[in-house]
Amino acid sequence: MCGIVGLLDDSTSVEYRRSIVRNMAASVRHRGPDGDGEYVDGPLAIGHRRLAIIDRSATGDQPMTSRSGRWTVSFNGEIYNHRELRSELAGTVFRGQSDTESLIEAIDALGLEQALQRCNGMFALAAWDSHERRLFLARDRLGEKPLYWTNRGGRLAFASELRALRLVPDLPLEVDPSAVASVLRWSFIPAPHTIYVGVHQLQPGTYLDCSVQQGRVEVSQRSWWSLAETVSSAVDQQRSTTPQAAAEALEPLLADSVAIRLQSDVPVGALLSGGIDSALVASFAQEALGQRQLRTFTVAMPDSDHDESAHAASIARHIGTTHSTITLSRDEAFDELRRLSTVWDEPFADPSMLPTALLCREVGSHVSVCLGGDGGDELFAGYNRHAVGASLASRFERWPAFARKAAAGTLLAIPPGAVDAVARRLHRITPDGRRLPNLGGKMHKVGALLRGGTDAWETLAGVWPSEYLGATPYEPVVQGMDQALDPISQMMLIDTAVVLPDQMLVKLDRASMAVSLELRPPLLDHRLLEWAWTLPIEAKAAGGVGKLVLRQLAERRLPPEVFQRPKLGFDPPIARWLRHDLRDWAEDLLAAPHCVAAGWIDREALQRTWTEHLAGRRNHDYRIWSVLMIESWLESYATEPADPRG
Repeated sequence: MCGIVGLLDDSTSVEYRRSIVRNMAASVRHRGPDGDGEYVDGPLAIGHRRLAIIDRSATGDQPMTSRSGRWTVSFNGEIYNHRELRSELAGTVFRGQSDTESLIEAIDALGLEQALQRCNGMFALAAWDSHERRLFLARDRLGEKPLYWTNRGGRLAFASELRALRLVPDLPLEVDPSAVASVLRWSFIPAPHTIYVGVHQLQPGTYLDCSVQQGRVEVSQRSWWSLAETVSSAVDQQRSTTPQAAAEALEPLLADSVAIRLQSDVPVGALLSGGIDSALVASFAQEALGQRQLRTFTVAMPDSDHDESAHAASIARHIGTTHSTITLSRDEAFDELRRLSTVWDEPFADPSMLPTALLCREVGSHVSVCLGGDGGDELFAGYNRHAVGASLASRFERWPAFARKAAAGTLLAIPPGAVDAVARRLHRITPDGRRLPNLGGKMHKVGALLRGGTDAWETLAGVWPSEYLGATPYEPVVQGMDQALDPISQMMLIDTAVVLPDQMLVKLDRASMAVSLELRPPLLDHRLLEWAWTLPIEAKAAGGVGKLVLRQLAERRLPPEVFQRPKLGFDPPIARWLRHDLRDWAEDLLAAPHCVAAGWIDREALQRTWTEHLAGRRNHDYRIWSVLMIESWLESYATEPADPRG
């Protein structure tokens, strides 16, 4: 895992470009504290920061040039099947054991696009073809590793994080109001957009082809892997099956996915949340390690309504790992809160960012590589909205369109707080008496689903008056696939194409790399994704219960309390904190908000929302949190880029 930066510019001196790239690379040192390197050839200058995981010797240093001398690569990530790649490159003599060398020799032998298609991994890379004088920037299938770029003034700049682009001289960086609206509306900024006008995030499964032509950098973008095409092909192969049969087929696939992600020359651990996904990953990892004990970690959040640390410890005892429960104090949580805007160097407002950052900070002091359970919800219908939506959709699918729209309108008209208030007074929400969290939010999502739309998240209409609200980023994802997919599968496709890379994986990458920790999610192996989409929806979710396949697999390997428990969130109690412990901090940020001064948010709506929340009349925690994260970021980056390591 590493940090990459670079410039493609034919109008300045070599030394000038070299000095800029050095500064850019220094700003992402947290992504690679084990070494640095640079490469300059004509108009190109590349900088690299290395986190040494596989082949920690000098033969793994980057930027790395192929034996033929044609290709040079600066690479961030891991290629898990790199030994398999080597076996296919007959006659190639390798200098070391690194996956970077396997990658660059595959590119040299097969060409960029074919080499990428052969890779099983997470990555963002810059590859320079010295013969053709062309630079290629590429990103992995699902967007596990980030890559930002901009092409203005005859110069292309790229980096693993936006903070490095702030160090490029004469690069105008203007905040994009529509990106601010995206954070308010969804809590994140969907690719290819960023917080800055004219600065882009490379989308998953794509690459840029860049060259200097008559003093200008010409850029074309191409797709080397398509989620929509992959899903469409898999859906064509769908056959009726049971969750039990599917679990039996999944077991060897997941075992292999976990095993190849254990490759490392440094100690590997695993995050253990207490849920099904991370428990299965840890179980397979411990099995693959045999006599060597896996280190597992969980966090106990202060004041949390959903503390799963006891369940995680029970799972660890069952599978035989060496387990650590990291108990955090409120003071630690609040101290970390004040650093969040430096970890996410553009506005980001998923509340679980706080416990994720805290957990990574602690785990990073013990291991350099950690496995996680992310991806199970997107692949196997694990979110509550999937399960509830599947249950309701099966009941309403025979209703005529006008009746579905009427039902949706009724659900959308009920305030989430009112639904939650009723839910709190019910003794038996689920058959076994357990309460489903955030019922009000789910009702609105189901309402949006029944209405026939694919945007299952609340909009800001009538809450945050703004001229910058645009179309949702979700609609293009399912365009042309409406007839092939049922409504719940459409939601899952949206989650995988947009929410996963732009929210969930951004959260994991920034939190982990801020402390030089590499996170590897085995459930995001592209082979698992391709197989999971061959399963019909009834094998994944039915009767208000999701992840049926994973539950069946867990039943074979784990204690019953793991797969019989409802899904719980990882969010801290921000509603309560904002009314008490964090009130002064929040009111300081809201006293003279930049968002109001810039005209992005209506002052009266903001004040009314804050007053209602403080009085306990409504729960506006997510809306307020979004504003606070934007204000905190604007305050932090009014000067120089901050160090996320604190």
